[in-house]
Amino acid sequence: MTHPFEIELETTLPVSPEEVWEAIATGPGIDSWFMGRNELDPREGGAAVMEVGGHREEAVVTAYEPGKRLATRTAAGEDGRFMAFEYLVEGRDGGSTVLRVVHSGLLGDDWQDEYDALRRGWPFHLHTLHEYLVHFRGRTAVPVFAAAPSGGRAEAEVRTLLARALALPLPLAVGASVHAEPAGLPSLEGEVVWADDERFEVRSADALYTFHHGGGMVLMFHHLFGPAPEGVEAAWQRWLAELLG
Repeated sequence: MTHPFEIELETTLPVSPEEVWEAIATGPGIDSWFMGRNELDPREGGAAVMEVGGHREEAVVTAYEPGKRLATRTAAGEDGRFMAFEYLVEGRDGGSTVLRVVHSGLLGDDWQDEYDALRRGWPFHLHTLHEYLVHFRGRTAVPVFAAAPSGGRAEAEVRTLLARALALPLPLAVGASVHAEPAGLPSLEGEVVWADDERFEVRSADALYTFHHGGGMVLMFHHLFGPAPEGVEAAWQRWLAELLG
């Protein structure tokens, strides 16, 4: 049985509508703050594609009004499930922009857990969009993804493992400094800019690093704004697998 849902959020971003549009309506822009690798054909009826960890999700652009409105919708599955996204952009005095996001669709039998996860995740994604537009203005990122099972560990234990591996003090708190030397990777110098029960994010001079834990998995969604070293995604995957192995 399917269940309809709708999540609506609004955020004010201290940049122009044109900059917000580039971030939400182009593949390189989406790569710089959302999940996975993205492509978007800029026209109504075009394709919007996201690839994460070998999984490819395709949607159709259902509305495309440059600088104002973008909407996409996935095809309905055999059980009727689908996802729809709408982004509304409005310029404000002083050079700022209001972005309204509406995420809707039909969820399956476990809809309550899935809805709760989506509802908790969106404020974080909009925070990452803000970090991107403010601290990496005019740049785009190479997305890096890695995932590994938590090995039956409790979430608190996984969080402790991640924090210790990154030389972070516990409990994790926004503003904490990071001075880490992940094995096989460049050093990581920055600060924690988001921390909740499921994820934390570190901003360095040239990257946003995100670590999610829950549901028996640890996921990393990083955005590298400087030159990405060859093999960096594989290196993060090895680091995570060895940490949790």
